[in-house]
Amino acid sequence: MLFRAFWLLTGFGVSVSGGVSVIGYLNLLTTGQTFKEYLHFITYRPECYLLPIGIIIITLSIYLPYSNEDD
Repeated sequence: MLFRAFWLLTGFGVSVSGGVSVIGYLNLLTTGQTFKEYLHFITYRPECYLLPIGIIIITLSIYLPYSNEDD
């Protein structure tokens, strides 16, 4: 159980880091770029990949089958 909680909190931290980057880059829209250009920009930024990676880690830590060895 502690192992799953560790991965849950790790995934949460990683996704928050990526989410802050994605939200921070929304300031590009105020400089006159279109939403399509914004999406194109964040797809090539490595720190923006942390958001989906963190969400995947959280999902796996919640939904993977429970084994008796985690007691």
